[in-house]
Amino acid sequence: MPRNRTILMLSVGHACVDIYQGAVASLVPFFVAERAYSYAAVSGVVLAASLLSSVAQPVFGLLTDRWAMPWLLPVSTILGGLGIALSCVSGSYALTLTFVAVSGVGVAAYHPESARVARLVSRGSHTAMGWFSVGGNLGFAAAPLMVTAVAASGGLRLAPLFVVPALVGSVLCLPVLRALEKTARDGSGSAAAGAGADDRASFVKLSLAVVCRSIAFIGLSTFISLYVKQRLGGSTSAGTAALFVLYLGGAVGSVLGGSLANRWDRVVVARWSYLVSVAAVAGVVYVPGPAVYICVVLTSAGLYVPFSLQVTLGQDYLPTRVGTASGITLGLTVSIGGLASPLIGGIADATSLRTALTPLILMPALSWLLFRTLPEPTAPKPTAAKPAAARPAGPPVRRGAS
Repeated sequence: MPRNRTILMLSVGHACVDIYQGAVASLVPFFVAERAYSYAAVSGVVLAASLLSSVAQPVFGLLTDRWAMPWLLPVSTILGGLGIALSCVSGSYALTLTFVAVSGVGVAAYHPESARVARLVSRGSHTAMGWFSVGGNLGFAAAPLMVTAVAASGGLRLAPLFVVPALVGSVLCLPVLRALEKTARDGSGSAAAGAGADDRASFVKLSLAVVCRSIAFIGLSTFISLYVKQRLGGSTSAGTAALFVLYLGGAVGSVLGGSLANRWDRVVVARWSYLVSVAAVAGVVYVPGPAVYICVVLTSAGLYVPFSLQVTLGQDYLPTRVGTASGITLGLTVSIGGLASPLIGGIADATSLRTALTPLILMPALSWLLFRTLPEPTAPKPTAAKPAAARPAGPPVRRGAS
């Protein structure tokens, strides 16, 4: 299968998974309206989606470093969709948390293996990885539209319709899996097996920057619908529009990041992006009136320009642990920030949303400081990987990296 076509299918499949990450925040206003959840309660829902996912991402990364598991792509996609659908039709708060957590595990299982496959297909191309990441961004952007269209039509009782993207994504994975199987049988493919030593110190700093970025983005995405609705005195649609803009700007940022990295170092591009994000997040919190939407666009682009770059940086810092690096840089980017959501929700209940969101301004500043200490790694040269004789039904078994 041609590389561009494979990357496109992986990107669309990525969208069909990450739509369920975005759906968690998109459901917050409806949980508040239909179930009278407090800020702290809806923060708990976001936490449930993030907690198990944050723990599971590195675990699945370690597993994909040891064994290639492309079958995880369709299975995890279905799991993510079922969890979200069941969370909306469950009657109790406990069941809602449980099913949202199940969806989070599905999303966690998807990212390390999909990033490994995308790196194998793209051979480490920044632009190709950027397009793969765009799929996830578009999935996030589509989430508020999907949730609003379904919930506004018949309330959360129509939530079983949420499984449709999961079914589409799982079907799109199948041609990619067949192509990988054929490559393994023919022994005609080569994996991007990284050569070189791991730079663990730089990877730890990169991971901390990813965590700070995630706290800022997930914190905003959780409460921005309610915040914009409150500040503009509008309807739920005004807040949904802000969330849509926040997610859609990420698609532009990811493509832009890959293009800029072809001209300048990834570290330099990410550093400037985080610096811009400091001012943009401050604008979201404090700029009055409809101008807040402009600040949301800048925030989204600024936080997403480093998105795919952080994935390839992590893979290059840990060339012998590509799955682990992908699970942390790609997976934790969209999950670990949810761990801070209950704290933000608690502060909002005690004071105001503006007070609770103000500390988020510091997060991209911390990411900027961490990136100032990072070197630009030399990407390992791909070397031919031996096909797995014992496993004709999957891609080559890697010892350390792909």
